[in-house]
Amino acid sequence: MGSLQSLATTIVIAVFVITFIVQAFQIPSESMEKTLLIGDYLLVDKVHYGHSRLWRWLLPYHTIQRQDIIVFRYPVNPRQHFVKRVIAIPGDRVRLINKHVYVNGTRQDDDYATFNWAQRDKFRDNFPDGGFYGGNVSAKWFLQARKLLDGNELIVPEGSFFVLGDNRDDSYDSRYWGFVPEENIVGRPLLIYWSMDRTTLALAGEPPSDRLSSLAHNVTNLVESLRWHRMLRTVQ
Repeated sequence: MGSLQSLATTIVIAVFVITFIVQAFQIPSESMEKTLLIGDYLLVDKVHYGHSRLWRWLLPYHTIQRQDIIVFRYPVNPRQHFVKRVIAIPGDRVRLINKHVYVNGTRQDDDYATFNWAQRDKFRDNFPDGGFYGGNVSAKWFLQARKLLDGNELIVPEGSFFVLGDNRDDSYDSRYWGFVPEENIVGRPLLIYWSMDRTTLALAGEPPSDRLSSLAHNVTNLVESLRWHRMLRTVQ
């Protein structure tokens, strides 16, 4: 009976933690390189930005600041989860000039950002100067953004956040689909608990036909694909 009670208690605690405290999240794209890579597995802190009164009473919480990395439900399809960096908060005036971010007229320190494409793109690199035309811009965002423009700056409304990927040339972010509502924010990435380079596995080729050699082949390539230096690294 004691063992069953201990098991039940463990399960209840685990369910509570997974439901309310942390959530596992896998990086599916290169939009946050080099901060986060495809094949990074994260633990997401779900109470850091706690909205409910319960969490505010029990645990310390923080308001969302510029440069914070957040995990959120994609506004266009809330069943999907995205991870991006907060660039501008409510009331800010934001624009991009030659790929670099300006908030309230001041160029931001974006040393973490990567720029991989030499070819210029008027919309992507000089937002919102380039207008809101293009196959990747949602119609809803096209209509909303035009009401929030003041000259060459976009004004972030109350309860919303403007986010970008650190991989500025290859990120589907607020430039294309709009703001992240505060209620869509799930939490912040806490640490990378596992990381593996899928390219290494893809290049490994087909395993040998016999069972023992096949097992050795798979284990060897799995070990070689692991990015040990990224594991248990905090996300900043």
